[in-house]
Amino acid sequence: MPRLNEQDKARNEAAVRAAMERILRGELPPGAKADLKTLSELSGVTRTGFYAKRNRDGTSRPGAYQHLAEEFARRLRELQDAGEIVDPRAAQIVRLKEENALRTDRIARRDAEVAKLTAFRTLAISRLAAQHEEIERLRSRRLQEAEAHAVVTHLEPAARIRAVPSQGWERSEGIHIVNRDRDGNPL
Repeated sequence: MPRLNEQDKARNEAAVRAAMERILRGELPPGAKADLKTLSELSGVTRTGFYAKRNRDGTSRPGAYQHLAEEFARRLRELQDAGEIVDPRAAQIVRLKEENALRTDRIARRDAEVAKLTAFRTLAISRLAAQHEEIERLRSRRLQEAEAHAVVTHLEPAARIRAVPSQGWERSEGIHIVNRDRDGNPL
């Protein structure tokens, strides 16, 4: 790879600075992020120029545009610290996280409300069941009391009555009333 002369290096630095300004203003191509890869693509400079190089003896030397990469990272960090989000994808992530937090809070409130309503429904059903049992108990008790008093009467047509009043029959204005026990047998 041929070495860059000072004129080419100055032209590349100007292209990198112009691309840096576009990125920091938020003018990113679709799907791009505010990073060195996008900076190298917009400026037309290879990405390797932004990183330090290693000599054969193991020592490192700065990349041709490493100072611009450090300046870009510093300015991007300053904007982010100031609360300004340059990267639309990062802004979308922040927005989605906020929306997610709101939805999570709303779901938690609804879950609590559903739990309250479920407890209320359980209590209401329990009370209704207890009231039903009490009504059934009172009805049963009333029926038992009525049966215990044996106050059951049965009307019979006058033609079928063949008994004397001393055997438990009563006469009342042409209607004969027969007193019977629980099994229906005459008294």
